[in-house]
Amino acid sequence: MDSLQKLDRVFIQYLYLLPIIAIALFLFLYPVAYAVYISFTNFNLYHLFHYTFVGLKIYEQLLTSGTFYTLLLNTVIWTVGSLIPMVLVGFILALILNQRDIKGRNAFFTLLLVPWAFPAYISLVIWYGMWNYEYGIVNKFLGLLGIPPINWLTFTNTAWAALILTNLWLSFPYYTAVFLSSLQSIPTELYDIAVVDGANAWHKFRYITLPLMRSAIAFVSVGGFVFTWNNFYPIYILTGGGPGISTDILIVYTYQEAFSYGYYNIAAAYSVISTIILAIMAILMLRVGRVLEVIT
Repeated sequence: MDSLQKLDRVFIQYLYLLPIIAIALFLFLYPVAYAVYISFTNFNLYHLFHYTFVGLKIYEQLLTSGTFYTLLLNTVIWTVGSLIPMVLVGFILALILNQRDIKGRNAFFTLLLVPWAFPAYISLVIWYGMWNYEYGIVNKFLGLLGIPPINWLTFTNTAWAALILTNLWLSFPYYTAVFLSSLQSIPTELYDIAVVDGANAWHKFRYITLPLMRSAIAFVSVGGFVFTWNNFYPIYILTGGGPGISTDILIVYTYQEAFSYGYYNIAAAYSVISTIILAIMAILMLRVGRVLEVIT
């Protein structure tokens, strides 16, 4: 087979992939390009069919308003405040389940996956009832301890606590499963050799487990950061961004601007800015965690 025939064969192979590539590009690039485009227009409920190009006017309004920076701060609080306990709890539970002398650890692991088995929407509706001031089980339990009932979702600090705890319950099974899988990939011979050398439990964790888990922790943290930044349902269902906008985040506010008030151009501008910030943060975290170096 000469070089020309090889070239034709490669060309035909790529030709078969062309429809899939075209569909993928259309489904991904067209919505993104259209969102960017309408963010430069006055496209809203009042200019639904006759909208015009307004340049950077919308972006100027957003970036000079206090609302944007409140939403950005709330998004950071929501993302970092959720991510740290999710990673810690997931890692600690994975370490416990990775102990070889634990009996019935498969049953424990199965129970830990229960929060994952329920649809997130159903779980959030149940949690909404659990945080209720009058008949919620959380206040009932606190009452047994002599603590007066708390109006969890009415005040900013308690609303954040309720949101982060709910998100922790929804998310920790994923982190536990990923960390447990990574822990079980560490050769047990390393621990056996360390025991022969006189290492205790802390030494094995400090010099074997933690260094070999660094890439998994970094990878999961980056993925969790991106997912939590755009995690829409907990805040939308539990607080709706309230009280006021004190627990509102960029993704929820974007949805409200578009589908509650009909300001599609403002919603598009918010989504573009949020995506740019998230992409920068993800790249920085990938570089700091050296995740790409490990993968490649």
